[in-house]
Amino acid sequence: MTADERKVIFASSLGTVFEWYDFYLYGSLAVIIGAKFFGQFDETTRNIFALLAFAAGFLVRPFGALFFGRLGDLVGRKYTFLITILIMGMSTFIVGVLPTSAQIGIWAPIVLIALRLLQGLALGGEYGGAATYVAEHAPHGRRGFYTSWIQTTATLGLFMSLLVILFTRTWIGEAAFSDWGWRVPFLVSIALLGISVWIRLQLQESPAFKKMKEEGKHSKAPLTEAFGQWKNAKFAILALLGLVAGQAVVWYTGQFYALFFLQSILKVDGYTANLLIAWSLLIGTGGFILFGWLSDKIGRKPIILAGCIIAALTYFPLFKMITAIANPALSDAILKTEVVVYADPNDCSFQFNPTGLSKFHNSCDIAKAALAARSVSYKTEHAPAGTVAQIKIGDKTVQSFDMLKAGKDGAAKNAEFVKALGEALTAANYPAGSNPTVVKMSNPFDIFKGQTFTLILLLTVLVIFVTMVYGPIAAALVELFPTRIRYTSMSLPYHIGNGWFGGLLPATSFAMVAQSGDIFYGLWYPIIVAAATAVIGLIFIPETKDRDIFKDDEAYH
Repeated sequence: MTADERKVIFASSLGTVFEWYDFYLYGSLAVIIGAKFFGQFDETTRNIFALLAFAAGFLVRPFGALFFGRLGDLVGRKYTFLITILIMGMSTFIVGVLPTSAQIGIWAPIVLIALRLLQGLALGGEYGGAATYVAEHAPHGRRGFYTSWIQTTATLGLFMSLLVILFTRTWIGEAAFSDWGWRVPFLVSIALLGISVWIRLQLQESPAFKKMKEEGKHSKAPLTEAFGQWKNAKFAILALLGLVAGQAVVWYTGQFYALFFLQSILKVDGYTANLLIAWSLLIGTGGFILFGWLSDKIGRKPIILAGCIIAALTYFPLFKMITAIANPALSDAILKTEVVVYADPNDCSFQFNPTGLSKFHNSCDIAKAALAARSVSYKTEHAPAGTVAQIKIGDKTVQSFDMLKAGKDGAAKNAEFVKALGEALTAANYPAGSNPTVVKMSNPFDIFKGQTFTLILLLTVLVIFVTMVYGPIAAALVELFPTRIRYTSMSLPYHIGNGWFGGLLPATSFAMVAQSGDIFYGLWYPIIVAAATAVIGLIFIPETKDRDIFKDDEAYH
């Protein structure tokens, strides 16, 4: 690897690390941000809006991919991803200095959501530009290894955001952090932005794109050419369904859903859960480089599809082991205590609520949501039409209620129901949210206890699955499309897959848990998507590792 090639990889990767750092800060601090910027609402409503603003960043990523992908194929890779990092970095810094709702009222949440939309749009353009730029500089036969450095960036960005937050919290204390210290990680981003911009200004345009533009052969209408011509559009569709969808759900399961599962299902405190994930990321991140390098030897498809298949086959046993180790009392209660919900099937909804805006009022929904929130496994039995839902826990029965029928007495009814349910679960040996058996870390290096060490190893296995599917994906996508429309063509399927298939995974999986009564049932979502990707990819996706990526469309397809 020459000095110039190292510079290209370093500049592209470092900038993308900072982009992901900026993007993940919001997710990690969503509760505090909700209190600061949606403080005029009650706690439930402000948490809903905070999550909605977070989701907005994911949902607009494909639109960023279209806009900046087109720009990158029209004017160049270098200038486009220079623009994306400026937008991301400035948006993040402004969040750090933005007055709260207590200071400027309704303008605070409006500006915050606008900044989140800008972050999502910028991220939609960043990845495709960085991956394309590095790939077009890589020597033939080493694209997997070179682009795998880009693949480390999302994990390193998440890891960096967790570290900065944990360090700031420890340094100034929890009270000061909640008051003003939460701004520090956002303000730090201005230094990261300055470094990234300075480094990227030293780069030259991709030689392949520069030559093509000088010869007048670059695309004049990248969107039309990429998605309006079937010979190119079919590869975008196949890339989404046969590569990226499976990669996305494995990636989000191994990092985000694992964190969500530890905190929301297993009731591990946020400090410990974040440290466990951070350690697993630190140990497993080298896998991105390993599998990128290996894909140059044996191909992109075998590694990506093997990662999807292995993940699909092992998620259930792995998450059951994580449950048994992280919260033994809960695991024991699930095995020993039968809980049954008796309800009219027409009274039960599928509680898919990605933005948190939906309200569920029926007695069946209230019963299931309460059990899901307490991580109780249950089964559902049909009751006659019009029956108010009941929960049978051992020899005790707790009756639910209909919020709309309760009217002004709804709050009192809910308090009575929650109290009765809690007492029945405690009598059946279901642990409270915090119990002595739950894993707990006292400091970042408290990792050598058997419970903690074993959990980190299991979570690292999930991260290794992530590195298998994600390490070679940039090279695989770059090689599917010709230079003239590469930025546009690879960006859209990547961000639809990761922004929507992956970004909606926690909400979808939790709805499946609430619907089924099985805390592991949500794993069927990533399992089915990963398995479908393996089948589609095996049949329809060509192996691309030996392609000359600078040939014309006709020579490609």
